[in-house]
Amino acid sequence: MPELNKSKFESILQVRPDDIDMNQHVHSSKYIDYVLAARFDQMNRCYKMPITEFTKHGYGWVVKNTFIEYKRPLVLGDEILVRTYIDEMQKDGVKVNFEILKNDTQKVSCIGYFNYTMIDLKTARATSIPEWIIERYSI
Repeated sequence: MPELNKSKFESILQVRPDDIDMNQHVHSSKYIDYVLAARFDQMNRCYKMPITEFTKHGYGWVVKNTFIEYKRPLVLGDEILVRTYIDEMQKDGVKVNFEILKNDTQKVSCIGYFNYTMIDLKTARATSIPEWIIERYSI
């Protein structure tokens, strides 16, 4: 696998009313949604490779596993910054690290990572990442 520059990319999102749980802060499951939304944005804007390009070539990404360490709660109205970078590339996947911060204070709300596996959409099985994708991800 190539040496990665580990370029960090950021997306700004807003906590919405439907993100809030009965304890009046963001439900734990929403943090996953925030990272997925940020990656969708960053794949298009930063890597210049929207998800439609993957599907056009018969590829997709699935979450293999994820880890989240919560530090501070987010609440309704918070503007958040989601920062991600590719930490590792494997033959058929990538590990993407992330941080979610309150944008106004820059205090960390949570940190973690996702392991994504590339799949062949026809077979729904793991497949090796093509060289042209590795090159675009190595920024």
